[in-house]
Amino acid sequence: MPTPDFILELRKKIGHDLLWLPGATAVVLDGQDRVLLGRRADNGIWTLITGILEPGEQPAEAVVREIFEETAVVAEVEHLAEVYAGGPMEFVNGDQAQFLTLNFRCRYVSGEARVNDDESSEVGWFPLDGLPELPPYHRDRLQAALRATGVPEFVR
Repeated sequence: MPTPDFILELRKKIGHDLLWLPGATAVVLDGQDRVLLGRRADNGIWTLITGILEPGEQPAEAVVREIFEETAVVAEVEHLAEVYAGGPMEFVNGDQAQFLTLNFRCRYVSGEARVNDDESSEVGWFPLDGLPELPPYHRDRLQAALRATGVPEFVR
């Protein structure tokens, strides 16, 4: 689901005004020095797996849910790698948002990576030394997860 129902309901009340939203990024590693990526259906860009937390949802559960919903891969959270507040952004439809992103390092458990919803046009595993072009934001999240020691980094 591209836009959660609770956001659509909020947008009916506030229009395109800036929303502060909790987000999660998953850096899913498979033990073979590969990372799981998805190519976004809306703009064709390869990215890490990301999503928005539903009201009341636990962040680690949300990121595992997003991984499965988008890729059909079952993963588990190893640990929180980083907490990052992104800058304001504007979507094609004029909606404005700013995300507080919880970046999780995750471990592959099972499943064949495939497109599992309408958010991605492709998904797949990529060797860390052979990645497609990623937005700088996603490269930074990937590097933070690769550095992760179990103590979250707080971007300053």
